[in-house]
Amino acid sequence: MENLGSLAILLAFCVALYATVASVIGGVRRKPFLVVSGQRAVYSVWVLITLASGILVYSLITGDFRFAYVAEHSNRSMPMLYKFAAWWGGQEGSLLFWSWLLSTYAAVVVFTNRRKHRDMMPYVVGVLTTVQAFFLVLNNFIANPFQMLATDKLIVAVPDGNGLSPLLQYPAMAIHPPMLYLGYVGFAVPFAFAIGSLITRQPGDGWIHTTRRWTLVTWLFQSTGVLLGAAWAYHVLGWGGYWGWDPVENASLLPWLSGTAFLHSVMMQEKKGMMKVWNIVLISATFFLCILGTFMTRSGFVESVHAFARSDIGKYFVTFLAVGIAATIYLILDRLDYLKSEAQLESVISRESSFLFNNLILLASCFAVLWGTLFPTISEAVSGNRISLDAEWYNRLMVPIGLFLLFLTGVGPLFAWRRTSLDSLRRNFQWPGIASLVLVGALVAAGVRQFYPLISFGFCLFVALTVIMEFYKGARSIAAKNDMNLLRATVELTHRNTRRYGGYLVHMGIVLMFIGFTGHAFNQSEVKELNKGDTMRVGAYDLKMVDLQQGENENYQWHRATMQVSKNGDPLGALEPEKRFYKASRQGTSEVGVRSRLNEDLYLNFGGMSDDNQRAVIQAYVFPLVSWIWIGGLVLIGGTLVCLVPSKIKMQYARTEVVGVMKKHATLQN
Repeated sequence: MENLGSLAILLAFCVALYATVASVIGGVRRKPFLVVSGQRAVYSVWVLITLASGILVYSLITGDFRFAYVAEHSNRSMPMLYKFAAWWGGQEGSLLFWSWLLSTYAAVVVFTNRRKHRDMMPYVVGVLTTVQAFFLVLNNFIANPFQMLATDKLIVAVPDGNGLSPLLQYPAMAIHPPMLYLGYVGFAVPFAFAIGSLITRQPGDGWIHTTRRWTLVTWLFQSTGVLLGAAWAYHVLGWGGYWGWDPVENASLLPWLSGTAFLHSVMMQEKKGMMKVWNIVLISATFFLCILGTFMTRSGFVESVHAFARSDIGKYFVTFLAVGIAATIYLILDRLDYLKSEAQLESVISRESSFLFNNLILLASCFAVLWGTLFPTISEAVSGNRISLDAEWYNRLMVPIGLFLLFLTGVGPLFAWRRTSLDSLRRNFQWPGIASLVLVGALVAAGVRQFYPLISFGFCLFVALTVIMEFYKGARSIAAKNDMNLLRATVELTHRNTRRYGGYLVHMGIVLMFIGFTGHAFNQSEVKELNKGDTMRVGAYDLKMVDLQQGENENYQWHRATMQVSKNGDPLGALEPEKRFYKASRQGTSEVGVRSRLNEDLYLNFGGMSDDNQRAVIQAYVFPLVSWIWIGGLVLIGGTLVCLVPSKIKMQYARTEVVGVMKKHATLQN
């Protein structure tokens, strides 16, 4: 089994190199048989990596502890779900998972474009298989998952393994890393098409149309991964937060920010033929930020609870990034003549300018997060002292940037193309603006004095009302013309232009998430050592420890506190925060107790036992509005799915329009 797995990834590496060479030479010399051969090699790579992955997963599930990777990341007592999740739970397995996803994406791209983009596809395949070959170098020669445990050149097996890290033994962690990887790896596809477009000097935006849906799906995966990571941090780490500006958290956010800018920017190229250079730069930056994030997680370059152990793998990533970025910059500069805009910005108050400002702010936020993430390493290299920037530094910088982006979310889509009249501005924004000012005034009267929360709540209402008004105006018109109720008309409106109204739903999801983020300004906390029968208070909640238990099972030992909760004298039930200590890995985790409501969460963490081992340390928090983050995330995901549904109007009329264009073209030729 071990020899077959190693042979499979070695053959996959050789075939990936062949696919690159055959595709590029076939494209340059116009040799169709080489191009087809390179495409078929892509399928072979997928088969070989799938075989290797199947062997590794089978070994993890069956507990073949001759494998060093299995012994390190699995054990007999782990549930089946976590044995499977151990595939991506360690360095070697996660890199093999990366390679498998990339080979799957590449095979899908080749199959779906086998009769399209004949000039561009050889280079698209060449880019994808070059990236594939790089990761297979890591799989084969740097982090081979099929290394065996050996003593004096004899293969040995340990009785049981160390098990997956306890922090990863949580249901969401069986989904969170694959979602992020699907996002990370998926951005390689639009990047490959962009490079293929540059190499072949494509004058149009064919690569944009081809990759638009692909990019949206990839962005959806990345968004879902980030949200699941926030939920995992909130429920597992026990510190009470969902985002701590940890370097690896930032690594997942960076390509999301640049990818979001790209999704908005492509509309300008499609509608106006503008921002062609922007789009190439944005998708290239997104791809390289994905590689950078993978590098930071696996090299020990940054210190993080999420990162793998320090290793020598970093120098290979640095080399790949340096060569890739240099080659991309050269191509962009060499092809600038083919990237000229077809229109000019006519007015600052226009949809074009709103997209431009949106891009600038998103890139500014991306640079700020990147600088903050790399600053400790830069400071250590320059001065010898590692200076870390705390969450407060990020918040001071990112809160105003985020609020400006929130504002653009509301005003941008309602601006007209080319220029917007003052009368149009008044009609679109008068009532949302008045309602927002009234809300801010009411909050001030209620005692809220913090500047940023007031602005945030005001902007949230403003954006929400602009989105609701857009749905209402369109649905009312359809209802009047077709004699249907408003709800059915809203569904019909959305179906007619899913991309536009799905985008509005995404914006509404962002609004709801900002409501949850704003609640952070009103957090309350209390820490106390309690024995059975003791009480404590946090916010309006009274907590009484009614029981303190300990025990163990074959996987871990545990301490559990049973806390009776009441608010203003009304009993609300019990919460049971728990501390676990896993036997195999010798690591501890927290199982928090959370009472979630729309207005606030009561959050209890078992911090451990007191120094004399007689009392439990209970950390109690009240987190206002946190549930709106998860609700907003679901709305964002739902809106993105709506965007992926073909619009009804296009389904009805696209074929007629295409035929008409073809007839006109034939007439001109005759």
